[in-house]
Amino acid sequence: MDTIDLQQILLQVQSGRLGIDEALQRLQHLPYENLGFAHVDHHRQLRQGFPEVILAAGKSIEQISAILRSLLQGASQILITRLAPQQAVTLQESFPAAEYHPVSQIMTFGLQEAPDRGRGLILVMSAGTSDIPVAEEALLTARIMGNRVEPIYDVGVAGLHRLLAYQEKLQEASVFIVVAGMEGALPSVVGGLVKRPVIAVPTSVGYGASFGGIAALLGMLNSCASGVAVVNIDNGFGAGYVAALINRRE
Repeated sequence: MDTIDLQQILLQVQSGRLGIDEALQRLQHLPYENLGFAHVDHHRQLRQGFPEVILAAGKSIEQISAILRSLLQGASQILITRLAPQQAVTLQESFPAAEYHPVSQIMTFGLQEAPDRGRGLILVMSAGTSDIPVAEEALLTARIMGNRVEPIYDVGVAGLHRLLAYQEKLQEASVFIVVAGMEGALPSVVGGLVKRPVIAVPTSVGYGASFGGIAALLGMLNSCASGVAVVNIDNGFGAGYVAALINRRE
């Protein structure tokens, strides 16, 4: 339930068109609904502008379905992250409106109808093709939150001329999400070229001494470029969410 819906209920009660009992029935799941195994936060969209996001990892298909049914009572845009392909097949049997994005393992509801809330372009960049799944998680998160998002993939420092070919696009963007594994150098390079915030995302891509993304994480944390902030390893969702908040008009 968003702010407009809540205002309508209150106005209808004020005018006498809606009785107290019926209004209470509509509001019974606010601020949260207790499912026993989860407290579904129905006030999050009112507080933060976007509904609670379902992290599928570690949850059974029955738990995911129950949380999803609860959220669908009032939310138009819903995001499920880290959803395995077989879980997606099962969910789509009960929720045909769902759209599954296998590269990022994200499921969305209402992606195409997401309202336009962004001030400008969010540019999602990956150092390599192997970083694309995390980059796509960031891209879809920012997009369903109402932003214009474009990708530029496989422009890492092993061939810097590839990045420099996009100079015009780099100057157009309002926020950057830069995803890289290995030594994690790309965010520093981008940060030295642009005047907008850069959100760096280390990935677990790399050989043994990359330590599952720790090398990239430490490299990004030690960036000499100003304006670079860092999220956790493989946390494309977190990067997309922060970028959407930075880019939001209101």
